[in-house]
Amino acid sequence: MPVTPVNELSAFDAARLLQRRDLSAEAYAEACLARIDAREPLIGAFAHIHPQQVLEQARALDRGPIRGPLHGLTVGIKDVFDTRDMPTQGGSDAFRGHQPAIDAAVVAMLRGAGAVMLGKTVTTELATFPPNGTRNPRDPAHTPGGSSSGSAAAVADFMVPFATATQTLGSTIRPAGYCGVAGYKPTYNLLPRRGVWPNAESVDTVGLMARDVRDVAMLAAAAGHYPALAFDDPAVNAAPVIGFCRTWEWSRADSFMHTAFDACRSQLAAAGARVLAIELPESFRGLLEAHRMVAWYEMARGFADIVAHDADRIRKPLLDRTLAGLEVSPATYLAAQALGRSCREQLAGVFGECDVLFAPAATGEAPAGLESTGDTSMNQIWTFLHGPSVSVTGGFGPNGLPLAMQVLGRIGDDARTLRAARWVEQVLGR
Repeated sequence: MPVTPVNELSAFDAARLLQRRDLSAEAYAEACLARIDAREPLIGAFAHIHPQQVLEQARALDRGPIRGPLHGLTVGIKDVFDTRDMPTQGGSDAFRGHQPAIDAAVVAMLRGAGAVMLGKTVTTELATFPPNGTRNPRDPAHTPGGSSSGSAAAVADFMVPFATATQTLGSTIRPAGYCGVAGYKPTYNLLPRRGVWPNAESVDTVGLMARDVRDVAMLAAAAGHYPALAFDDPAVNAAPVIGFCRTWEWSRADSFMHTAFDACRSQLAAAGARVLAIELPESFRGLLEAHRMVAWYEMARGFADIVAHDADRIRKPLLDRTLAGLEVSPATYLAAQALGRSCREQLAGVFGECDVLFAPAATGEAPAGLESTGDTSMNQIWTFLHGPSVSVTGGFGPNGLPLAMQVLGRIGDDARTLRAARWVEQVLGR
């Protein structure tokens, strides 16, 4: 029988080999680097990589004791996370060659858990929307999504088992879904944001990606020093109560997504889940626009120095949106924030007896072309509501690309959300 290359093993299985010293960190890093060498010219997932530096990290781990649960596993770091040994450039000419002095908090936690920092993954410019050329490994003629473009592509293409991400609109869940990997947007502020470049700070969330939900839970447990998030499969045998929620944005999704959503409901019910129909209250109808106003307002003011000193070094669409954000009035911003708080207060009542909700994570499969990273509207209200979200594949579109769904939890209920998402992933993957 053919032997699976070690870079294609699940992170969970590779970790067992690395922990037992049946696989060296150097050999694992070499396998990841070989994959990158073969595929990076086509995919364009990395903004910076220094192979010799990667191998030095791995050899140091092999010489010493087991460092932690991620010992020897490689991680791609989105290029808006500060790193003391690699430049952080944010996908923008305005920051070309910028070298931070210290690691972002999450990067430091991952290093402490024994992970090898493999390189910086491509982001759209300043984690907004102008893309930087990364392609979807499932079909290079299509976008991988954004803003965490390189992270999703690198994980999907077996270059790394793990990658960091961020989400302000839909920048973790949507690209993970487009590329058919597991994206996890935790409860707001569960993972530390120190050292991660801000966009709209009242919604910015550190996200994570891996090839399946069990792996992303293991990564989250290490990144947040939160062991209860990790689990083995026996912990997720019980079928959850799932609320199927079309949201007020349902009409934005295409017919293939609609059909897949209904098929997922039937499949999960047949597997033993109790499924309920959940309708969001009328007051939630305005959340999409409110989130947009909050994001534009905060981004425009946060980018004030860039506009003042480097406007000619950021791309025009980003400059135009930043200037438009300055037109959002404080009164509009405060009203939008008030709606967000009100809906968060109602969220527990929306869940009712459900363990989790289930909703589309994209309007359809990844769009063709590299000019756009796709529609964020199926993600934004959930980002604004601050609860956890986990992407799962719910079928395939007309071009054979994944149709992304998301499993959604109550604020702070991340462990249960991840376990339910693993159960859903296993059922839908059959």
